[in-house]
Amino acid sequence: MNPWPFVIAAYGLGIAAILVLLVLSWRGMRRAEAAVEHERERERAR
Repeated sequence: MNPWPFVIAAYGLGIAAILVLLVLSWRGMRRAEAAVEHERERERAR
C-alpha cells in the first residue's frame, strides 16, 4: 500500500487547520483592538 496519499492528506489537513486558526486568531485580535479603541473613544467623550 502506497503511503504517500495519506502523507499528502495529513499535510493538507495540517495546513488547512493552521490557516483556519490563523484567520480566527486575526479576527479575534481585530475585535479586541476595536473594543479597546471604542473604550478609549468613550473615555475621551467624558
